[in-house]
Amino acid sequence: MEPVVRTQHGRIRGITRDGVTAFLGVPYAAPPFGPNRFRAPVPPEPWDGVRDAAEYGPTAPKPGYAGPFKTLLPDPEIPGEDCLNLNVWTPDPGGSGLPVMVWIHGGAFVNGSGAVPTYEGRNFARDGVVCVTINYRLGVEGFANLAGAPTNRGLRDQIAALEWVRDNIAAFGGDPGRVTVFGESAGAMSVTTLLSLDLGLFRRAITQSGSGNIAQDPDDALLVAKEIAARLGVEPTAEGFAALDPSAILPVQAAVSGEVSALPDPGRWGATTASGGMALTPILDGELITARPEDAIAAGAGRDVDLLTGYTAEEFRLFLMPTGVAAVLTGDLVGAATAGMGVPPAVAAAYRERHPDLTAGELMATIITDSLFRMPAHRTAAGHAANGGRTWMYEFGWRSPNHDLGACHALELGFMFDNLEPDSALAGPNPPQPLADAMHRAWVRFATDGDPGWEPFDARERTVRVFDGEANATVRDPRGADRELWD
Repeated sequence: MEPVVRTQHGRIRGITRDGVTAFLGVPYAAPPFGPNRFRAPVPPEPWDGVRDAAEYGPTAPKPGYAGPFKTLLPDPEIPGEDCLNLNVWTPDPGGSGLPVMVWIHGGAFVNGSGAVPTYEGRNFARDGVVCVTINYRLGVEGFANLAGAPTNRGLRDQIAALEWVRDNIAAFGGDPGRVTVFGESAGAMSVTTLLSLDLGLFRRAITQSGSGNIAQDPDDALLVAKEIAARLGVEPTAEGFAALDPSAILPVQAAVSGEVSALPDPGRWGATTASGGMALTPILDGELITARPEDAIAAGAGRDVDLLTGYTAEEFRLFLMPTGVAAVLTGDLVGAATAGMGVPPAVAAAYRERHPDLTAGELMATIITDSLFRMPAHRTAAGHAANGGRTWMYEFGWRSPNHDLGACHALELGFMFDNLEPDSALAGPNPPQPLADAMHRAWVRFATDGDPGWEPFDARERTVRVFDGEANATVRDPRGADRELWD
């Protein structure tokens, strides 16, 4: 007989395989539709009897990936309104005191879900961790700045999910005092933001390829909301958008998001939107978020939380190489695009002088990798460590043989979850299992003991563990000469 667990809202029945029990599609908040649309999350209605939790629940409305990303980043869409749900994998639903890891997915705040196959938490549970993956509202539903609606609804969903973990995870064998929240890309930006809020909901945090430089100015966010509303023929209010089905909003949202990310124009979209290249992100609203996360951490926020942060060595190749954009870039276009994303012209010029062997596309990838990912991770790590926060940093350097991707954005995920495919579009044929063993083991160790297994980071030594599939060594300040340009 499959195990049954009692949560605060009702009993659920999981499914056990190979010593791990999964509880899938468990609601942590009510469906965000009808009277709850564009509102802060509210608890789900309790249920009688036993609810089966053997299949993933609905995913949040999203446009889906276009072009090569649809193949490179598989992202299932599951219909239904009860999309504020989560998934739990546990080695022992009758146990106690196990470390807990809560995964917040990426997808530029417009795509992704906790049901992505790569994110299956079975192998974390195999190694003694209760693993949780969550959904949250995306795009306009979660992040548009709309009159009559609370800001940062998607972030509030994440907080509600963490509160559910605090209140319920002991029933799955987990310790609510040993929670690690981890995420990648938009998920890592979310984790950094949550870290800066001093919520007291987690003991440790891991940010992968996304740090504290994303926080839209409210006026910039309003520019985006007004543009989407104008194209839809509605007012930029909660009431105006609530009159439309999400399926009517998504194509227009995708079009505007594409225009923001293509060649960001600070004059049109506002500096904070353009510098991040994403149309819909958390907002510096003065209520939930009162300071840019990076600045709040530098001022001491989150100092009691252990932090592991890092990036892939060639993040931005994912967005330039498989799309063919890199092949048509010229030096002039690189200068214009990097300036639009907030890179000082002197820094871009210095990169050009330092790396004369790079093509325009490779140069663009290098500069934006550092601007959007590597430098924010260093600044966040330095700020956290300076305030006494236990801090570690990593770099993922193994290079995919597919599509000239190199060590691109999202490549590390299959290794970290220990869910490698034998021939994936992203990692290519036969990705090295020993590298997955090493990286996954470090994440488990960090969640369990608060130490991933190498020297902590400080702003003087800048020790970084490089996962490259070969030495996997700790390196002092990799590519430090380029880093110093940003100082």
